[in-house]
Amino acid sequence: MRAFALFLLLLNGTATAGGPAFDVHVHLREGEASLRAYEADVEAAGIELAGVGAMWFGGPHQARQGETEKIRAGNDGVIALAAKHPLVLPIATVHPYDEAAATEELVRVAAAGVRVLKLHAHTQGFDVSDPRVEALVRRAGELGVIVLMDNANILPGDSEKLFNLVVRVPGTTFILAHIGGMNFRFWSILALARTADGFAMDNLYFDISGPVLLAADSPIEAEFVWTLRNVGVDHVLLGSDYPQMGLGAMADALERLDLTDEEKDRIRVGNARRLFDR
Repeated sequence: MRAFALFLLLLNGTATAGGPAFDVHVHLREGEASLRAYEADVEAAGIELAGVGAMWFGGPHQARQGETEKIRAGNDGVIALAAKHPLVLPIATVHPYDEAAATEELVRVAAAGVRVLKLHAHTQGFDVSDPRVEALVRRAGELGVIVLMDNANILPGDSEKLFNLVVRVPGTTFILAHIGGMNFRFWSILALARTADGFAMDNLYFDISGPVLLAADSPIEAEFVWTLRNVGVDHVLLGSDYPQMGLGAMADALERLDLTDEEKDRIRVGNARRLFDR
């Protein structure tokens, strides 16, 4: 029972030191009701909220190939929510295999002010190396839309395929969620890749939702911190993946990492404000 209680504390978090936090990874599956529940959870954790990167899909609410009307309605819902709540940064989605319809929806939401597009190869059932994915994310970059992609390393070759995609599409800014899961060490290769001509990869960011919980106060903490510094602390963002996990737990775990206060502040809020101009 004691171990189970500790696990619940890890997931839910407690009052957190530090400062404001910008959560770049939030699933608001039930719109306004989910936002109210999320805000209550953040308030209970004692966190001042600086921004919320919010998407309508996730869990039982998926954006599958061919569901173009459902996708459009979901995107409109999160756009409307952001119009009412200034802290909400709306995150839209499409399915890359819908090709022309996906591109049309991308153009439409970009015109409506959406700055971030979320794609999830595992739950949406697409291959990151498919040419249709590259065409879509390339168009996103042309429209000034940031692409947030899952990188929990659930699928074989996940990180390697994403690395190649980022290299092939330097005009698009990418955020890779979960920084490779427990394969986070892979991304330390950026420190070497950037020594090659044309491999600055300044278009690549990471959110640390998930692995930061396992890393803090653990045998792998030093390696995790080493990876964050290898990818560049200026390119690391804080996310919760709510409602699966809470911002309080993530912010608390970040505080316990062996980083400087300045580094923690950049990850918690500064980098997101700079990236999203908010």
